[in-house]
Amino acid sequence: MLTRLQPIGLLIGRVVLGVVFIAHGWQKWSTNGIDAVAQGFDGLGIPAPTLSAYFAASAELVGGALLILGALLPLAGLALAATMVGAMYFVHLDGGFFSMNGGYEYVLVLAAASIAIGFSGGGALALDALWSGKSERQAENAPATAESTA
Repeated sequence: MLTRLQPIGLLIGRVVLGVVFIAHGWQKWSTNGIDAVAQGFDGLGIPAPTLSAYFAASAELVGGALLILGALLPLAGLALAATMVGAMYFVHLDGGFFSMNGGYEYVLVLAAASIAIGFSGGGALALDALWSGKSERQAENAPATAESTA
C-alpha cells in the first residue's frame, strides 16, 4: 500500500512546494518589480544585486513550475536550494534560527525540501518518470495484488 501512495505523496509535496516558490518568484517579478528587488538586494549587501535578483526570481518562478510538473527535478532542486542558501546567508543568518525573529528556519526547510524532492525522482506522476520510462517499468514490476489476480 505504501508503494501505491508514494507517487501521490510526492505529487502533493511537489505541488505545495512549487506553489510556494511560484508565489515568491511572481512577487519578485510582478508585485515588487525586479528593479525594486535588485535595489533591496543591493541594500542587503548581496553581490551583483541585479543579476542576483534575476536569478532568484527566475529560479523561484521556473523552479516552482518544474517542481509541480516533476520535470528536470535535480536541476530545479539545486537551483531552488542555492537560492534559499543565499537567502539564509545574506539575509537570515543574523536573525538566529527561528523565523519569527527573522531567522533562517523557513529558508532552511525550503532548501532541504527542494533537495529532497529534487533528488526523489518525483514519483510515477512526474514528467521525469514518464520521460525515463520509469512509470511504465514500475507498473510492470508491481507485485500482484488480490484484486489484480482475481
